[in-house]
Amino acid sequence: MNPAFSVIFLTTLIGAGQGLFMALVTGQVYSLANLLEPQDNVSFYAMGSALALVLLGGGLIAAVFHLGKPSYFFTRAWRGITQWRTSWLSRELIALPAFMLSVFLYGVAHYFDMTRPLFVIKDLVPVDATLLLGVTGAVLSVVLFVCTAMIYASVRFLQEWYSPLTVANFILFGLASGFTLAAAFSAWSGIALVGFFGTWAVIFTVLAALTRGFSIYRNGRIKHKSTLQTAIGVRHTKIKQRSMGFMGGSFNTREFFHGAGRGTVVSVRLFFVIMVFVVPVVLLAASNAMQSAHLPIVAFVAQYLGLMAERWYFFAEARHPQNLYYQTVG
Repeated sequence: MNPAFSVIFLTTLIGAGQGLFMALVTGQVYSLANLLEPQDNVSFYAMGSALALVLLGGGLIAAVFHLGKPSYFFTRAWRGITQWRTSWLSRELIALPAFMLSVFLYGVAHYFDMTRPLFVIKDLVPVDATLLLGVTGAVLSVVLFVCTAMIYASVRFLQEWYSPLTVANFILFGLASGFTLAAAFSAWSGIALVGFFGTWAVIFTVLAALTRGFSIYRNGRIKHKSTLQTAIGVRHTKIKQRSMGFMGGSFNTREFFHGAGRGTVVSVRLFFVIMVFVVPVVLLAASNAMQSAHLPIVAFVAQYLGLMAERWYFFAEARHPQNLYYQTVG
């Protein structure tokens, strides 16, 4: 497949925003359970929610440009939502604004210090409006993760995507980048949660490395159902394509094949493996040892650049069956 940078920005930005929000809620739950020191609600949770909204808004803008004609966004979005019974894309169009609303309300509730307990669970955990909004937002975040991932995991003829590993990878990459960003945000804000968020970021990064490693291993050994023989209806064992039937490119050759050489694809894979999995773990560990306020920020920047490369590779490694017809320009 030909990776569209608008989709790369869309999926990586909203994934980081979702992960950041879930990190904030996790930190609040730990604080309410007296497992962490309580944080300043206004300056930390409210600003963190605003940062998550900026990322989600950036992803939404990327989605607008992906439509081809941004001026048609509202018309096309409305039509897309009406297909929610059968389309994961339609479900994503519903889940994304619902999640953004919950993030906004969560930040507003913290900003206005709506932390008066409504009730207490087992005399230990006080439940207030912010916690209820946070849990609701976390559930919507999981729903959005699944909707986004299933857009690709439900495509049966793209066997590289048609796997539960696709859903696992989308969720874990979002959590890894979000918790890394939470550690960076804590370091920038001077909040003593860098180690907490950094530890969870390392855990999610290691889990993401395992699931992505399994998917790379699986995809490299797929026996595709479609072959050159089945594509043209000829069963001869030795068939080699010399021409696609016309002398230049077309929509098919541009949209369903990335056009990069094998060396480029392998280099991109090596780059994202290092930048997504190795560099952030090393930098977060060094930050914890050196008490550095800058290394978590560098870790997030490096990991996000790696995630963009990973998402490019995710699209590039999917082999569309139509390329059996359109491989070579005569």
